[in-house]
Amino acid sequence: MSQNTPDLEAAYSIETPDDNRRVYSAWAETYDKTFAQDMDYRMPAVIAEFYRRSGGAGNTLDIGAGTGLVAQFLNDLGIGPIDGTDISPEMLVVAGKKRLYRRLFEGDVTQRLDVPDGTYDGVVSSGTFTLGHVGPEAIDELLRVAAPGARFALSINAKHYEKAGFKAKLDSIQGQITDFALPEAAIYGENATGDHAKDTALVALFRKL
Repeated sequence: MSQNTPDLEAAYSIETPDDNRRVYSAWAETYDKTFAQDMDYRMPAVIAEFYRRSGGAGNTLDIGAGTGLVAQFLNDLGIGPIDGTDISPEMLVVAGKKRLYRRLFEGDVTQRLDVPDGTYDGVVSSGTFTLGHVGPEAIDELLRVAAPGARFALSINAKHYEKAGFKAKLDSIQGQITDFALPEAAIYGENATGDHAKDTALVALFRKL
């Protein structure tokens, strides 16, 4: 992968947490323009709306918060307070300038987050659960920090849903969750171009028992 070129191809080539940090530290200042705007990135709005429709409300954790794109839509829907975590401190600096979050903190969701058990009423994520970024093993940590009854809305790249183990993981936790649904949605809008313009995500919606 090109570690010095912050673009979508570099992001799709991420293989390790260190790759993740390098790509997004270089991309942070231009991410909203060179990715979100130029690629007509729709998934943050999709996640926020699915979360609202499923009953998501209250104290919400944004996983892979990045520059705060999901939080902007949650805020527009009147959902909050919102905390956000990301592996990239540079992305969090950009998010912090938007004043959308109660708390922002650096964290690797494949490890233990600096959050007590059962803290949140809901968990959302857009663009984090995909090959090379965060795998299905992190779902256990999300369940840990969620309170009983917490709502989840997590986008999972459809191309990797089965082969990267997300389907198997979600099947294995059915005894811990309820109200499970898996709608599919376009990641990018009609103005997107390039090899990934037609990519889709499966949105894992469920409630913790």
